[in-house]
Amino acid sequence: MPDTALTVLDARSLQRTLRRMADEIVELNNGTDDLLIVGIQRRGVQLAARIVSMIAERENATVPQGALDITLYRDDLQTVGPRPVVGPTDIPTDIDGKHVVIVDDVLYTGRTVRAALDELADFGRPRRIALAVLIDRGGRELPIHADIVGRTVSVPPGSRIDVLIGEMDGRDAVVQVTPGTPA
Repeated sequence: MPDTALTVLDARSLQRTLRRMADEIVELNNGTDDLLIVGIQRRGVQLAARIVSMIAERENATVPQGALDITLYRDDLQTVGPRPVVGPTDIPTDIDGKHVVIVDDVLYTGRTVRAALDELADFGRPRRIALAVLIDRGGRELPIHADIVGRTVSVPPGSRIDVLIGEMDGRDAVVQVTPGTPA
C-alpha cells in the first residue's frame, strides 16, 4: 500500500506563516538592531532567507543572514558514515552581543538545535539566542523549545513531516507522510 500524504501547509499558507514569523521575530527583538538570522542547513537556510527578505520589505532594514551546517556537531556522527557531507557554515558578522535567531524547518527531538547551539558558541557569545521553526511536531528528547512556531502539528508514530521548498523541491508545501500498511 502506498504512503499517504496530508497537506499541512500549501504554498499560500506557508508564505503567510513565514510572514507572521518574520513579524514575530521583529517583535521579539524590539526591532532589527543587532539582529542576526541564521538558518540551519538545508531547508532552514532557505526559510531564513525568505524571513530576512520579508523583514527588509516590511521594516526597510537589512538584517544579516548566516548559515550553520551542524553535521560535525551531531551527537550521532559515528552513525552517519566515514565521509559525512558537510555543507557551508557562514556567519557574516561578529555575533558577540547580537540577538541571534536560529531558523529551522522542523523541530522534533531537539538534537539538531542542540548541535546548532554548540556550533554557534564557537563563533562568540550572543546577547540572546532565539529559535524559530516552521513546524513543531513534538517528540522532544531534549529540553528545547521554540520561541516562534509557524505551526504545531501532532504527528502519529511512524509518520514524518516533509517541508518542500521551491528552490530545492520545485514547490512550496508542508506535508505529513504516513507510511502505507503492508497487505
